[in-house]
Amino acid sequence: MRNKVALNLAIACFLVFIAVLGYFAPEDRVPVWSGRQAMSLDLCDHEVGRYITVVDERGTVITKTSRQVFPGDEIITARAEHYRVMRVEHNVAVARLQGLDKELLAWKDYFGRYGDTLTVPAQGGTNIDVAIYHSHTMESYVPDSGAAFQENGDIIKVGRRFAQELRRQGLTVFHDTTNHNPHDAQAYERSRRTAVQLVEKRRPSVLIDLHRDGVPDPDFFRKEIAGQTVSQVRLVVGQQNPKQDANKDFARRMMARANERHPELVKEIFMASGNYNQDLTSTAILIEAGTHTNSRDEVESGLAFLAESMPVVLGVGPAGPDQAGGLVGWRVALALFLVVLGGLAVYLVVSAGGIPQAREKLQQFFNREFGGPGKLLKLKERRDDQDKPEP
Repeated sequence: MRNKVALNLAIACFLVFIAVLGYFAPEDRVPVWSGRQAMSLDLCDHEVGRYITVVDERGTVITKTSRQVFPGDEIITARAEHYRVMRVEHNVAVARLQGLDKELLAWKDYFGRYGDTLTVPAQGGTNIDVAIYHSHTMESYVPDSGAAFQENGDIIKVGRRFAQELRRQGLTVFHDTTNHNPHDAQAYERSRRTAVQLVEKRRPSVLIDLHRDGVPDPDFFRKEIAGQTVSQVRLVVGQQNPKQDANKDFARRMMARANERHPELVKEIFMASGNYNQDLTSTAILIEAGTHTNSRDEVESGLAFLAESMPVVLGVGPAGPDQAGGLVGWRVALALFLVVLGGLAVYLVVSAGGIPQAREKLQQFFNREFGGPGKLLKLKERRDDQDKPEP
């Protein structure tokens, strides 16, 4: 009997070990494996011309995307409509409206009320604000290069321009151009090593994997914003990672702030089946900047508008001699001191019953605590100030 119990216990421990081993994997591989990912191994995101149209239950188009779509995927539109995919039939997915996304609406109200007042001076250090890399380094824009894919794709040039725009906003940026070719379903596994190194060595506040979509119609992403023709962007969050809730919240903040400044610049948040290396940090995001039929100029102009929102989303502004501990810092400290001092004065006058009474109380306080007006800098010894024996 005892041997049987021991055998059963050993088998149970072995099964638990196998389960844990299957969940965790080496850091250069996707850590969570699932049946959905197994089904998608033969297909790749952003293939040209292969896309899914997502419609609501009345047949109205919600969005189009050149990625695999599964039941359970979710979409939050620029109007804060929250949809969940119920079924997929060939190249059409049907989604059901879940209502308005309250978290996004709350962030919209927050940024609308406070806006640019939310930033504080950036502090110097070894960390950076934004790290950009590309899992699909072959992605290109046909109007500029004549091809949707090439060895060193246009997406790298777009990432370089995006980094410049972010730096113009005062942020520190590291743009990694490591090649992860070919363009296949294993690209995210190859790019994981790059993402891990960025997180460990650069410690970015935000980790961005920059892509473009593969929907054929350029007008699907095209938008007139601030008198310019630009490409909208889509934010993608992987639902198969333990940090998905934090990543979703960060995506909501990005969309709320960007669209508060430039309405509908961020087309939507797509919460897709996948990991996309977003388990590495709570502020990881995949950005799809336009599609392969948009021009680089349209795409880069849209990303320039997106860059304007990032300092507020991160809560930091540019550091400098007049900001990080300089003149502005002293002004802020003085202003706070004056506010506190004024509040104390008002309280004293109200509690004393008038200005003369407040003046008298203040004089009595100084006489009692400091030994008279002539000895303001010499504190009177009090019983609590004397040395006390150790217990």
